[in-house]
Amino acid sequence: VQLQACGGGLVQAGGSLRLSCAASGSIFSINYMGWHRQAPGKQRELVASTTVSGTTNYADFVKGRFTISRDNAKNTVYLQMNSLKPEDTAVYYCNAGVMGPRDWGVGTQVTVSS
Repeated sequence: VQLQACGGGLVQAGGSLRLSCAASGSIFSINYMGWHRQAPGKQRELVASTTVSGTTNYADFVKGRFTISRDNAKNTVYLQMNSLKPEDTAVYYCNAGVMGPRDWGVGTQVTVSS
């Protein structure tokens, strides 16, 4: 599966961004789609995930601020990020798989200025 993410950029604290990620290739195998992020000097961490049935999972640090959604017809997953904080600054990676991340896209940079 190939994953193409877009939507990153520079935003002020309190602002919003929407990331999107389109899957192509062997998409019939995709159940899980999600987003991880990695800040400089830190480990990659889960942000949010969703399954084809609509089950979602969020990291505690984004609950109430970020929303993951999915368009199964378009094989696209979205991450709406509101109330952004400087600590949300990271490279965000889209991923997809059956029960968890298997295929990864090229990351997109999100920078939140204070």
